Amino acid sequence: MLSTTQDNFSKYEIVETLGIVKGNTVRARHVGKDILAGFRNIVGGEIEEYTKLLAESREQSIDRMIAIAEDMGA
Repeated sequence: MLSTTQDNFSKYEIVETLGIVKGNTVRARHVGKDILAGFRNIVGGEIEEYTKLLAESREQSIDRMIAIAEDMGA
């Protein structure tokens, strides 16, 4: 299965739309890491713990969307 965030594939024709797929996730970090992130927020700059958490959550959501699309017959 090919996947994209665009509305078309060059060199491919979309022949059927199966529906909408969604992939959501809610995650929490360890309380100690949240406290550390809070201190970093006071000082300013990137909160690396949350950046990593966001990237992991995005990947998990994409994996879920692909699995749902496959279940729908894509």
